[in-house]
Amino acid sequence: MKRDVRILLLGEPKVGKTSLIMSLVGEEFPQQVPLRAEEITIPADVTPEKVPTHIVDYSGANVVCVVYDVTQEETIDKIRTKWIPLYVLVFCSYSDLRSGSSMETILPIMNQFSEIETCVECSAKNLKNISELFYYAQKAVLHPTAPLYDPEDKQLKPQCVRALSRIFSISDQDNDHILSDAELNCFQKLCFGNPLAPQALEDVKTVVWKNTSDGVQDNGLTLNGFLFLNTLFIQRGRHETTWTILRKFGYDDTLELTDEYLYPPLRVSVCCTTELNHLGHQFLQKLFDKYDEDKDSALSPAELKNLFSVLPYMPWGPEVYSNVPLSDDNYISQHGYFCQWMLSAYLDVHRCLEHLGHLGYPILMERESQTSAITVTREKALDLEKRQTQRTVFLCKVIGPRGTGKTDFLRAFLQRSTELEEVDVETEFLKAADAACDVACLMYDVSDPDSFNYCASIYKVRNHHTCTRCFSSGVMCDKL
Repeated sequence: MKRDVRILLLGEPKVGKTSLIMSLVGEEFPQQVPLRAEEITIPADVTPEKVPTHIVDYSGANVVCVVYDVTQEETIDKIRTKWIPLYVLVFCSYSDLRSGSSMETILPIMNQFSEIETCVECSAKNLKNISELFYYAQKAVLHPTAPLYDPEDKQLKPQCVRALSRIFSISDQDNDHILSDAELNCFQKLCFGNPLAPQALEDVKTVVWKNTSDGVQDNGLTLNGFLFLNTLFIQRGRHETTWTILRKFGYDDTLELTDEYLYPPLRVSVCCTTELNHLGHQFLQKLFDKYDEDKDSALSPAELKNLFSVLPYMPWGPEVYSNVPLSDDNYISQHGYFCQWMLSAYLDVHRCLEHLGHLGYPILMERESQTSAITVTREKALDLEKRQTQRTVFLCKVIGPRGTGKTDFLRAFLQRSTELEEVDVETEFLKAADAACDVACLMYDVSDPDSFNYCASIYKVRNHHTCTRCFSSGVMCDKL
């Protein structure tokens, strides 16, 4: 949400623009009105939205208010021919000089131009609707309708539907595609601070039930019902309600998740590593239980797709089935699921934080950010000095010439048959990235002296110049 609001008043000469500003500031009608008002700042503590508001006289504004004189028809015509193609709010002044309302005159213009947010009749002389004028201007900036709703089609825009669908999915904690009373109250408390009274809950569901064919099911709110409610809020001028929901779940004014939400700062020193902690495990366990629909302690491809449906892309590719333990049905087992998350947190913590953000970790765990799911370990040199560690995840690289059985060695850890990519260490191992690990397992063929000599040369280099612990393993002794 914007940190301040800049309002520009436009209109034909002598329609009362400066009088409106002076009446707002002085809370009385000015007897002498200057030709132009200087820039005026209204402090945050006296505005409804608690943000500072600037009334300016140049085009660097967030919102423009077009003013017309209710007693001069030509100033109304100028709205259509001159101002509306550019701007969105309309206010009529001098309403004290005319009995009745001018809305019948302005309504055709409002119907013609969907860009118009609202029209307010006001009078600087008797202070009629002066505060409301600037309140609606603030509202147009802080809670814009355009990203949410198409007034011509009278429905939510696709980007808004996608965002609200993600919010519904995260709030549907038991994955039954219905928001129960308990889930609705949890959602209400999260977004607005207080749960709904039982009767208020019933009233909400009654409104949805009367206006939709599938909005209420099993005494709960469906996705269509949830979308209908937000459509109703916007149609009734309460789009700040929908914006409160969207911003609580990390969205900006363009309905994209903010960088601050997805990528919270996390400082990791060069010699430190990152791991999922108990909060991260707790969240991921809840997520696994939610989407393991058949309760077989494994995620089928369909269940995994549903779990990641709130992300704009599938974060785990086909290779995950070759990297982690699987169930008897070749589904990702619960152990394999946690292995992949632990690997992600270790190797690419910022991408891991992004995924946790999409999945709603800060909301469901009621934490400031998803960094609370990560522990940054102390430096490796300090662990070696104290000869103890608090780490639970270590990176081991299996190194050796081709044909020494590295794939079979790794396959044994997965307890299943798989093909893993072999690395020609003679040309690639000495890269800096290959040297970065906690433990190096040097594998050689006991029937090939050259392979042992190569491992021995690597051991000498690493043992003298790094803190990495090395051990060797001889294989294929059956050839002797």
